[in-house]
Amino acid sequence: MLRSLSVDWNSLITLIENTKDVNTCPLDELYGTLMTYELNNAKTKEKTRRSKEEMKEHPKKQIVLKLTNDKRSSNTNMSDEELDDLVLLVKKWRGFRNNR
Repeated sequence: MLRSLSVDWNSLITLIENTKDVNTCPLDELYGTLMTYELNNAKTKEKTRRSKEEMKEHPKKQIVLKLTNDKRSSNTNMSDEELDDLVLLVKKWRGFRNNR
C-alpha cells in the first residue's frame, strides 16, 4: 500500500517505516495515519491559500513624499546638486524595487 503512494508522501512513508513494523501493522491503522496526514495537509494548504488571498486584498500601504523646491517652505538648505543626487537615488531605488 505504501509503495503505491506518490512522491508527495515520501516523508510520511519514511516516518511510518521508521516508527512502525509495517509487516505486522494492521491495514486500518496505516489507513488512519494516511487519512490524518491528508486532512492536516489539506487544512495547511487552505490556510496558506486564504492568507495569500488576504495579502492580495489588503496590499501594504505606501507612503509618497512630495519633493518641492520652494525656498520659503523648505526646512533644509539643500543645494541644487544635492537635490539632483536625491532625485537620482530615488529613481535608482524605484528601478530596483520594480525589478524584484
